[in-house]
Amino acid sequence: MTTASKPAVLAITRNSDAHLAWMREHFDITVAVEPDFRQRTIEQHGARFRCVLTNGSEGLHADEITALPNLTLVCVQGTGYEKVDVAAARQRGITVTNGASSNAITVSDHAFALMFSLVRGIPMLDAFARQGGWRSQLQPLPIVSGRRLGLCGMGAIGQCIARRAAAFDMPVGYFSRNPKPDVPATHFSSVMALAAWAEVLIVALPGGMATHHLIGGDALRALGSKGYVINVGRGSVVDTVALVACLHASEIAGAGLDVYEGEPAFPAAFENCPNLLVTPHVGGWSQEALDNSVRMFIDNALRHFSGRPLTGVL
Repeated sequence: MTTASKPAVLAITRNSDAHLAWMREHFDITVAVEPDFRQRTIEQHGARFRCVLTNGSEGLHADEITALPNLTLVCVQGTGYEKVDVAAARQRGITVTNGASSNAITVSDHAFALMFSLVRGIPMLDAFARQGGWRSQLQPLPIVSGRRLGLCGMGAIGQCIARRAAAFDMPVGYFSRNPKPDVPATHFSSVMALAAWAEVLIVALPGGMATHHLIGGDALRALGSKGYVINVGRGSVVDTVALVACLHASEIAGAGLDVYEGEPAFPAAFENCPNLLVTPHVGGWSQEALDNSVRMFIDNALRHFSGRPLTGVL
């Protein structure tokens, strides 16, 4: 297939040269990651593009959609799509998809890494041992197995986490908009009820107004002084001010965040905050997940341009 016969795709996400080479086997790819170049490319060549490849952080705005008259498909790499104007796309009849399952395994593994690190106090124990400390100077530590696990969100990531929890004999409850009868877990109709029941609360929800600060002071206090909260969804779901206040007041036992409000800037409120473990949004960052996201994009775009059913349609 010559470049002229390949569907033109505007890629506004960063991808490796190897991944771009995969894409170029099937599509005419234009990369426009820098904001100024992105704007100029859309203004000057918008009519060329039939597909846009983006992610939740880079998004795609309504005015950009208007400036792309031949756009028929928007593919989101990864799960989040909070900055993609899905409503504007739908109004134009443009299909929007995401790669919700592409990084589910990686994010789930990371959620468990944060949980074990928090509950078993791994960072503290590492520092303690390096200073010459020994177990006889410590109180016995809690374990993870058997703890009640509450999941905020039961999509691909939530279900992957739930499957891992079964191996550690953890009862699983979850909050989602709709119950999932095929999932062997207890559905809770509110976050408050779930938090009051859970001992570990893992947030795996997308961002946006519907979930903004869904986990606030009341939910954290319902979780209680022996409870842990972990966020691998979006930073905006957890109220930073409320979380920091609860940690300083020992109203929860600890928090593990892979995502946080205002990222990538590290919140000043996190400095000297006790029992807080933070990683720089690497929960879905593995070679396997990146490969999966590119393969899913290629497969979905090929399906779209050949008139076949798509996966992950929003």
